[in-house]
Amino acid sequence: MSIWLFLLFSILKVAVVTAIFLGGVAYTVLLERKVVGRIQNRWGPSRVGPFGLWQPMVDGLKLFLKEDFIPAGVYRPLYLTAPLIALGCSLLSIAVVPFGSQDITVHGVKVFELADLNIGLLVLLGVTSMSIYGIALAGWSSNNKYSLLGSLRSSAQMISYELALGLSLVGVVLRTGSFSLADIVKAQSAHGALSWNILGGGQIIAFLIYITAAYAETNRAPFDLPEAETELVAGYHTEYSSMKFAMFFMAEYGNMITVSCVATLLFFGGWNSPFGHLFPEPQNIVIQALLALFWFIIKVFFFLFLYIWVRGTLPRFRYDQLMGFGWRYLLPIAMLNIVGTSLVLSALMANS
Repeated sequence: MSIWLFLLFSILKVAVVTAIFLGGVAYTVLLERKVVGRIQNRWGPSRVGPFGLWQPMVDGLKLFLKEDFIPAGVYRPLYLTAPLIALGCSLLSIAVVPFGSQDITVHGVKVFELADLNIGLLVLLGVTSMSIYGIALAGWSSNNKYSLLGSLRSSAQMISYELALGLSLVGVVLRTGSFSLADIVKAQSAHGALSWNILGGGQIIAFLIYITAAYAETNRAPFDLPEAETELVAGYHTEYSSMKFAMFFMAEYGNMITVSCVATLLFFGGWNSPFGHLFPEPQNIVIQALLALFWFIIKVFFFLFLYIWVRGTLPRFRYDQLMGFGWRYLLPIAMLNIVGTSLVLSALMANS
């Protein structure tokens, strides 16, 4: 395969995945508005297009056309760079996420993954942890006390819950023996749902720690203290308007999608069917690809729906409760889960 053909396929994959990812961000916002509306006995958006389906396009156009107002006292270089860092990290993290079977290739190029890395999980954790710089710089450079308090809260919150989130994944890595996301999915493919890490892998405690820490990492309810409207106006993005505000908004929902993808890959078998080999695998490669995509999208949609359901159900934590919960409960339980998983795997190896 020539280098030019490889570059062409790579650019095409990047363009398609970016377009789908940004479309998913837009319609996740619509899904949240509709579901929260139903929870609160409202309709949600319903007038722009059939069932309100064109509402995200109208909202995006409105933000694009609004006046880009920059307050007088801000530190412009960092003020302008902060939303780019936040959105850039959100977009970059999806590059290492495989979302379909790795056996489907075109001229040797894997169709359903942008970057095939054997340390994909480490790269993903590193990139997502960098997004805190966008929030911290936005709060400091805005020259606003509410923005600064929101960014300080977010920094402390992300550092605290990053530890528990990372440790919750150690059990999955121990069981699989690899940092490759594709290898982790392959290890869960033998017996359907019984092979998934949350069930057959015995990582249900790790999953609960991961999903709780992920809510805090993405500043979502009930851990949305950095942008608590009743206390901090809008938190770190108080002084942002137009597309710069939209970039923070897109970064938040993009991180939600990434978290849902990672939960699907690590704990719910990725693109594998929950029925395993009970049904014969289709011989047509196109049907195989579409079926794998179907299962992956359904699982990601479930996690996004859970995000929204939690927001519409649970009240916000106090800040001392938030920090105490992370350090006193999540972190020790994550460590105990590592010890327990190590003992079980050692016993199984000794018996074999």
